[in-house]
Amino acid sequence: MDINELIAQRVRGLRETRGLSLAALAGQSGVSRSNISLIERGESSATATVLDKLAAALGVPVASLFERAADDTSPVARLAAQPVWQDPASGYVRRSLSPPVPSPIQLVEIVFPPGQRVAYETAEREIDIHRQVWIIEGAMEITLGDTPFSLQAGDCLALRLDGPIAYHNPGCVAARYLMAQVSAQMSAQMSAQSGMKKTNRTTRSDR
Repeated sequence: MDINELIAQRVRGLRETRGLSLAALAGQSGVSRSNISLIERGESSATATVLDKLAAALGVPVASLFERAADDTSPVARLAAQPVWQDPASGYVRRSLSPPVPSPIQLVEIVFPPGQRVAYETAEREIDIHRQVWIIEGAMEITLGDTPFSLQAGDCLALRLDGPIAYHNPGCVAARYLMAQVSAQMSAQMSAQSGMKKTNRTTRSDR
């Protein structure tokens, strides 16, 4: 499936699940109704900042907009099947590494071009997201709120997304890094579901 079609399905599905009209989502996200409509039809390649605004308004991490339909048949995500997307504004490339199975953990590989900068201005989020960034190659400057962090190859940064965040590659070569993140709400939801399954198994065994 084309990556824009995947994003289109996810945005439209999440919006409809939450009972939001195009106008309502536009009002909550700050993204125009016409732009959202084009994205949902797969006719527009949204930038990273636009996807961030939509994800925040829909109450999900940005990574959720790249999720494929759940598949419990295999816990392996083969390289050829991993969704790859390129930000049309900065040119940075993200590869979704995680298998399409229910999990609170999401892994993403990023290749960030030299000299480029991407800023996510969304400060308020309904979900609590914790993220770690491990630099594999090159260097990155990550600014959370007013606090900057300069990272070199091998460095790992742990952060909580509770304010605006900006990514900048100050070097002359591309940076490559691994991003792991956990949504506290998703983790709690999966723990509750696991507890219910254990309770059901115990109940059946007592019969």
